[in-house]
Amino acid sequence: MQLRARLTASLLALPALLGLLALFPASCFAAEIDGRLLTAWWGIPFAGLLLCIALCPLFTPALWHHHFGKIALGWALAFLLPCAAFFGAGTAVGGAAHAFLAEYLPFIILLTALFVVAGGICVQGNLHGTPALNTAILAIGTVLASFMGTTGASMLMIRPMIRANDDRKHVVHVIVFFIFLVSNAGGSLTPLGDPPLFLGFLKGVDFGWTIRNIFPETLFLCAALLVIFFLLDQHFYGKEDERLAQDPTPDTRLSFTGKINFALLAVIVGLVLMSGVWKPGIAFHVAGVEVELQNLVRDLLLLVVIGVSMAATPAAARKGNEFSWGPIQEVGKLFAGIFITIIPVIAMLRAGEAGAFAPVVRAVTDSAGQPVNAMYFWASGFLSSFLDNAPTYLVFFNTAGGDPAVLMTRLGETLAAISCGSVFMGANSYIGNAPNMMVKSIAEERGIRMPSFFGYMAWSGAVLVPLFILMTFIFFR
Repeated sequence: MQLRARLTASLLALPALLGLLALFPASCFAAEIDGRLLTAWWGIPFAGLLLCIALCPLFTPALWHHHFGKIALGWALAFLLPCAAFFGAGTAVGGAAHAFLAEYLPFIILLTALFVVAGGICVQGNLHGTPALNTAILAIGTVLASFMGTTGASMLMIRPMIRANDDRKHVVHVIVFFIFLVSNAGGSLTPLGDPPLFLGFLKGVDFGWTIRNIFPETLFLCAALLVIFFLLDQHFYGKEDERLAQDPTPDTRLSFTGKINFALLAVIVGLVLMSGVWKPGIAFHVAGVEVELQNLVRDLLLLVVIGVSMAATPAAARKGNEFSWGPIQEVGKLFAGIFITIIPVIAMLRAGEAGAFAPVVRAVTDSAGQPVNAMYFWASGFLSSFLDNAPTYLVFFNTAGGDPAVLMTRLGETLAAISCGSVFMGANSYIGNAPNMMVKSIAEERGIRMPSFFGYMAWSGAVLVPLFILMTFIFFR
């Protein structure tokens, strides 16, 4: 009942917010901020929020646990208030309205739908976390990620993975590689897998382009990570003192509870596809933001899917998963702050050589003005490690010309570099991709002491970065 009450409150708050914004005439909302007018100092709120995400859980865990939402709001206001003072209230309110209506709400609604639906599928029975079984679970989750999204696959597979290893003392590496593979690299083969690729699909990139053009890169990275994981897990598993005395999960045969959610997952996939294929040419203007009919229908029906899942899923399924709203609440609050504070950063990047981040733009082209694919791979990847990877993809998509017909043909290697960098390197930090933080939060709820922000980056630096360097010489010379 408590879960349904929270869901109902959230559903009621959404139309209330939209209705409040709709009261303002469109003329009150100015055009988006011009990145050419900004200096690098406008990036301080975004950098400050990232530093808080990185350092506060390490040095002030109690403060962060109880007030991370307020801290995110504080950094958002640290951008919005000066923006209103320097460029006018219309620009600040318009920027916030665009960030929420065009970007944040579709983002968080889809994530919540995948989180709720996948969280309603309970895999019952005792899996014993041997190196072979753990590697198999990771491989299955990696494949699923491209067809049900990295968020859906992560939410479906993380709890069985944790239960399979609940008799082992050291399982941090299992969760870290889960984030590498299921929450990131596995989502690279279709536009359904990861938001950057879906944005490319909406811009005109063919649905099958990614699987035809970056399959070798995906196969190389995922196969290498699975081999490394198996060897590492075998090392830990072979140590006698790494095992608990008794497996706390009773031996029972495998079964699924909450099977209706498999059908709801298919509905989510269908709705996402629909919004990219169906183009009725109808749009509404809310608070100065154009909301296309197909996207509005998708998001409203996703809310219906959430409600159906909450109502139809047996209580035993969510209880078996120890389902709680904590992980999605954390992601929702922090990414609300990120979507606001990222506004000036994206504006400066979009300004190209006329903006404060001109060195980034110059770094990806040679003296003749031709794209340097290796630099596109690393530049899009580096920014995706710390920015949201979806707008980062769009920035470099447009930097490379923005014409999908050209990017799919003559500049196909450049688009492949942008796609790989945006998807793969989202695994470099907890905030590179939303499922990373959700998996971390679920693992910590289950008593697993996950690495700090920088501790996790030590893992990605030791495992992922050498593989990315090798991929540069193989695929992006």
